[in-house]
Amino acid sequence: MKTVKKKRLELKGWKVGTVHEFLNLSDEEAAYVELKLALSKNLQAYRQEKKLTQEELARRLKSSQSRIAKMEAGDPSVSLDLLIRSLLALGASRKHLAQMLS
Repeated sequence: MKTVKKKRLELKGWKVGTVHEFLNLSDEEAAYVELKLALSKNLQAYRQEKKLTQEELARRLKSSQSRIAKMEAGDPSVSLDLLIRSLLALGASRKHLAQMLS
């Protein structure tokens, strides 16, 4: 958030903080959430780069379009395993996965 906007909100009585603070997450929990979100966003980018619809990707993964949507949205029901397997199925290398995670 831009500093000017943050100051304006604080002057109006709003408390501005991080998701980490709001949800009272431990450092490990926050890192896990960030990891899943990074993989989710990369999955969506890879799919779009390959010019695939969610439905086409679902067929490749023997899944459903709604599951792909949940994966791309960072839904808590989606496992890291599924995200990683899906990225590998789209052609992501282990090196690129490592870059996503760093």
